[in-house]
Amino acid sequence: RYYDQLCSIEPKFPFSENQVCVTFTWKDAFDKGSLFGGSAKLALASLGYEKTCVLFNCGALASQIAAEQNLDNDEGLKAAAKHYQFASGAFQHIKDTVLSALSREPTVDISPDTVGTLSLIMLAQAQEVFFLKATRDKMKDAIIAKLANQAADYYGDAYKQCQYKDTLPKEVFPVLAAKHCIMQANAEYHQSILAKQQKKFGEEIGRLQHAADLVKTVASRYDEYINVKDLVDKINRALTAAKKDNDFIYHDRVPDLKDLESIGKASLVKATPVVVPLSQKFTDLFEKMVPLQVQQSVSVYNQRKADLVNRSIAQMREATNLANGVLASLNLPAAIEDVSGDTVPQSILNKSKSVIEQGGIQTVDQLMKDLPELLQRNKEILDESLRLLDEEETTDNDLRTKFKERWQRTPSNELYKPLRAEGANYHNILNKAVQADGQVKERYQSHRDTIALLCKPEAELNAAIPSANPAKTLQGSEVVNVLRTLLANLDEVKKEREQLENDLKSVNFDMTSKFLTALAQDGAINEEAISVTELDRIYGSYTQKVQESLKKQEELLKNIQNAHQDFSKMKQSNNESNLREEVLKNLAVANDNFVELVGNLKEGTKFYNELTEMLLKFQNKCSDIVFARKTERDELLKDLQQSIAREPSAPSIPLPTYQTTSAGGTKPAPSSTPTPAPRTMVGTKPQPPARPPPPVISAASSSSSATAPSGTPAAAAAPPAAAPVAAPAPIPGASAPAANTAPSQAQGPPYPTYPGYPGFCQMPMPMGYNPYLYGQYNLPYAPSPVYQNPGQAPYPAPQQPGYPFPQQPYYPQQ
Repeated sequence: RYYDQLCSIEPKFPFSENQVCVTFTWKDAFDKGSLFGGSAKLALASLGYEKTCVLFNCGALASQIAAEQNLDNDEGLKAAAKHYQFASGAFQHIKDTVLSALSREPTVDISPDTVGTLSLIMLAQAQEVFFLKATRDKMKDAIIAKLANQAADYYGDAYKQCQYKDTLPKEVFPVLAAKHCIMQANAEYHQSILAKQQKKFGEEIGRLQHAADLVKTVASRYDEYINVKDLVDKINRALTAAKKDNDFIYHDRVPDLKDLESIGKASLVKATPVVVPLSQKFTDLFEKMVPLQVQQSVSVYNQRKADLVNRSIAQMREATNLANGVLASLNLPAAIEDVSGDTVPQSILNKSKSVIEQGGIQTVDQLMKDLPELLQRNKEILDESLRLLDEEETTDNDLRTKFKERWQRTPSNELYKPLRAEGANYHNILNKAVQADGQVKERYQSHRDTIALLCKPEAELNAAIPSANPAKTLQGSEVVNVLRTLLANLDEVKKEREQLENDLKSVNFDMTSKFLTALAQDGAINEEAISVTELDRIYGSYTQKVQESLKKQEELLKNIQNAHQDFSKMKQSNNESNLREEVLKNLAVANDNFVELVGNLKEGTKFYNELTEMLLKFQNKCSDIVFARKTERDELLKDLQQSIAREPSAPSIPLPTYQTTSAGGTKPAPSSTPTPAPRTMVGTKPQPPARPPPPVISAASSSSSATAPSGTPAAAAAPPAAAPVAAPAPIPGASAPAANTAPSQAQGPPYPTYPGYPGFCQMPMPMGYNPYLYGQYNLPYAPSPVYQNPGQAPYPAPQQPGYPFPQQPYYPQQ
């Protein structure tokens, strides 16, 4: 199962050192290591290496399972042969693929020479199992001899491949040599029996002597690995008896070994090819994960398939509707069933029964009632999704206008383009659905009364149909019989068409493997060529049946119309019969419309329910991205507030009157740039300037309000023994509060102190005059900012009133 998973994910994940880098480490299976170092191992970032090593272990385990089988019964023999052949196939597959799967020289155990030898050894053992089974089943000696001779060949080939290498364990070589001799001896023994049966006594002795020499070699050289005492005794007994009979009775010449005919060979085994999946009931854990090219190709193929199937089904449905319409206009089959002229024809009764069983007019009414509710639900979900985007985008635009170049993040209108396009697509879908609903509603209103009449009991239905004179004379005519036959044939065509439609819908073929194979072989996918070929192969017979059905219906309708003309000429014409026939036609049409309406309404209900699921997913996407944008916005606002708080600013303190008025009584022009604070040179002691007298404040000036010029920096003064602190610049265009008294000292910095940010502490602060309090509040608590709308940046918190410390002299700061 693990090997199967590796094979399934290989084309889906780019396993390499510079992409999906997963290193796999394996030790050499035959390297036992040494006293001074561990066994040889190899670590590679290659999925092919992992597959090779896993398959090697699968083959090794299969050989162990085969070796553990009980070879005294048929089940054990079958299991052993099966597993030996699987192991042979696994090693053969490694031999063919290992060099291409690895980017470097493999370890000795998985090298082509080693696994090729192992594959031959497994095949030889599988052949030996078949020899044992043939012996147990007492098959003909000729067959047994050929099986043994083939097994000897396999063992001999394996021995030749590895006798000059030191890769496999040392006990392998003597065992292979011994097995080769034993199988050859068995072949000679059974061939000698065949020679005896053919009265070739000299050949019998020659073969037994050769077999005896072979087992003697095994007993003398490889006795510590394999015990052949039973086989030696059996061959020696047969040889002694054969010599005795030949010496006393037959006196046949014993040929030389080289003059004996070669024994034939019969191979009953072959290496089992590695075909994925190897395991039973394999489930691909990554079935839906395919490369992007394959995913796109599958999507296009599915669209092609859907177009082909829908086109064929639409052709058949249109043909069926056409046939129903033609029959209804001819009042068939009711016209040829209406014998008495005052009872309901059987075809109309069948239609009425069918409509009632499907719920009748109540079913249509309920479905018509449900559609607007489903439509409204979808509209509300879509509108809510777009509203979330609109609100967040408006907030983002407001903040961008407020902070200008400071607001550095992707604009919402650019980020939401894919979602806007998806929303517009859903809008179009809903508009088309509304149009379709309108057409269904129009048809419903046109035929509701007739459908309702068809749902009446038989007595009421009969009363609603006008009676007419009987037309019994027509019932036995040839024309009526022809019409009945043609109508029966048409019904058969309709039934075949229904079955054909179900067959078309049920066909399912996964193209993923095809596209994956094409991508692996060619490095690219020619989707159109592959899809057209496969669609023609899969659906060719169905489309041909559809065309045959359409052609057959066309001929039937033509014959029905001709026969009906003859029937109409024979029929007696009167107003009552015409009126009755018109009502029967309407009832037949009502049945067709009922079936079509129910089908359309059920499809509409299914469509709206499926659309609801899609819109809910769309809404989740919108809400997720809006939430992420809000979190990002809050973080950006926090950073901006802190950066604004750290910016140096110099609010200007109003100058006294004697400094602002010149000798001539005129006020000097204000400087366009603020005067920088004087700096103290290193090594000089700062000297405080002379303290100016307090400004004279008149009643007129106290009643007037001072307005800070837009963008004027505020002056900063630090209390003694405190580090320099910057105050924020006033907001451009904001009005300063009325100045009743001059500030006693510079105010503290307005660090952000609103809830949710570090440093917030809602504690009552001592009251005092604050000339830089923004807003019209004078509360005993520091007012927290309130978001007026989502995304509105909070204003900096007001400065705290200065404590009533004594006025200290001003020292210019460096």
